Amino acid sequence: GLARQIGGKHIIINSEEMEVPGFSDNPPHRCFLCKTELFSKVKKIASHHGLNWVFDGSNADDPDDFRPGRVAAHQLGIRSPLEEAELSKKEIRTLSKMLNLLTWDKPSFACLSSRFPYHTKITKPALRQVENAENYLWKLGMRAFRVRHHDAIARIELGEKEMSLLWKCSLRDQIVQHLKSLGYKYVTLDLEGYRTGSMNETLTNDQLSLKYPCEGHKR
Repeated sequence: GLARQIGGKHIIINSEEMEVPGFSDNPPHRCFLCKTELFSKVKKIASHHGLNWVFDGSNADDPDDFRPGRVAAHQLGIRSPLEEAELSKKEIRTLSKMLNLLTWDKPSFACLSSRFPYHTKITKPALRQVENAENYLWKLGMRAFRVRHHDAIARIELGEKEMSLLWKCSLRDQIVQHLKSLGYKYVTLDLEGYRTGSMNETLTNDQLSLKYPCEGHKR
């Protein structure tokens, strides 16, 4: 992986965001709760290893989106060097390719909890259901996609290449059959296609500008 390629040490930690009060209720500031838990643990590990700073991968494109997790990062003193250097996602990919990094064309992948409409209860069985559905699409060769979980309905978002692959390879029946075997009653295709943060489309302007718990930051 990337850590081995650049000579870094890869440490896997067990996060416990499902135990954080309010997280599983999936409020609009869910990412704030999750990142507070995650970054707090990472800071302890950094301190144990004598490291002064913790970095995240935020970039110059991120401030344009609704990202409560960035507030948690700010509160806990997490640095975002890519954003500080004003590098966009496209520029990061270009530079990564020039450096022959293994991840230069890796699709963005948000937490599986982002597949649920706000205020829909997040459970471990439902997370596994989404994970299994997306793993199947990945095995079919798809890369830019999301499976949005609406209880008994799976709403699939596909990128342009993935949309072509769906029809060219006649994958529709296979996908429907497999996702129904996972417990979905209806398998639907979102004609707007793949887009990050589509669940934020349901939020009002007031919700997007809400102050987060325990701090006074505004978006």
